Amino acid sequence: MQSEAVQQLLHDDPIVANIKDEHGLEAALRSDRQVLFLLYGSVLDIARTVTRAKEAGRVVFVNVDLIDGFSGRDVVVDWLVENTRLDGILSTKTSMIRAARRHGLCAVQRFFLVDSMSYGQLPRVVGQAQPDLLEILPGCVPRVLTWLKEDTEVPMIAGGLVCDRTDVMEALAAGAVAVASSSREVWEM
Repeated sequence: MQSEAVQQLLHDDPIVANIKDEHGLEAALRSDRQVLFLLYGSVLDIARTVTRAKEAGRVVFVNVDLIDGFSGRDVVVDWLVENTRLDGILSTKTSMIRAARRHGLCAVQRFFLVDSMSYGQLPRVVGQAQPDLLEILPGCVPRVLTWLKEDTEVPMIAGGLVCDRTDVMEALAAGAVAVASSSREVWEM
């Protein structure tokens, strides 16, 4: 799916379901959430998991850093494109983001902001990778999201520790285009 279409979908439904296991997938498929971030799986079952979500009409992103049995090399993206119908990937790695973009996938680069040094590296890494979207973790720090909104034009998703309605509303008000959460309470908003 093209970046513009994903961004429009997130504009219409700004809550992304983070899926960490089979039970979470079942719950997400029963929910109204349209965009799923798959944060689990292995080389043995990821194609089947993506197929299941796609057949349910969902937009599916795979976190390539968390799939067991794959290495952190570009060939992972090649394999996923050839063997699944995924719409995009998530990764912390610049090389994976570039590989996804070469294949026309929507690429979400994840950033774990733990201190001012990691914050300071973000513009350089974004410039190198050219992701379609950023996922900022933890996403429950609205002040940092407002700073980032000033520092980059790449749309942001607030992820990690987004636990309730207040977190969602504050993240969106701070400039995030969406939030990603594994909390079923958030999915039901």
